[in-house]
Amino acid sequence: MLPRRRRATRFRSGPRVAESVDPLSEPNPGAGLSHFGSTPTPVDIADHLAPDRRGLARLLGALPSLRTAVLGALLWASVMAASAAFDVLIQGWQTPSQIIEVAILYAVGAAIAFPFAYALTRLVAGGRHLEARLAAALLCFTAVTIGTTALVYALDYRTYYAAWHAEALSIRWFFEFAFTILGALVQFVVSGVRLYFPIGFVGLLAVSCWFARHAR
Repeated sequence: MLPRRRRATRFRSGPRVAESVDPLSEPNPGAGLSHFGSTPTPVDIADHLAPDRRGLARLLGALPSLRTAVLGALLWASVMAASAAFDVLIQGWQTPSQIIEVAILYAVGAAIAFPFAYALTRLVAGGRHLEARLAAALLCFTAVTIGTTALVYALDYRTYYAAWHAEALSIRWFFEFAFTILGALVQFVVSGVRLYFPIGFVGLLAVSCWFARHAR
């Protein structure tokens, strides 16, 4: 039996260059997403991020689109302004300027509140069933709208009484500022919340049903 011929080995001139590549030295960015297919969705990508990045991605995903934010704010402000104006007219207010001021106050508060209430509702009830989304919308839109409008009223209330307050940033000024804001908030809860009925309440039911049916 003839001995096997040894295969000739050729050596390159100069230092030897390794031609093999360690698979661990070059990680594949899409390896962890291979089971999602060739085009992973944003939700799939968010699931593979670090916890802090997942939270940021979830927060950004809850924000309304520009079109939804603008149109929703305009409609929500119109409904709340109409509700406030209707109620003060029923109560016998006869000064048009005061009626307009009250309507503007409720419109500004509702316009500011809408995008925040929308985002909060999606954070609370995103991905849940219909009843949970409806309940979350009722709660979040009510709390955020009343809270924002009360804050706008309190700041306007404080601006009116600022002429009688002490020098700004003094100790007395801080006390006067805090008690003025607190008094305005209490006054709004006692006298201002009722202006949301009945038109504002109907609008709340409508926006909550819309959110529950369309938001995911």
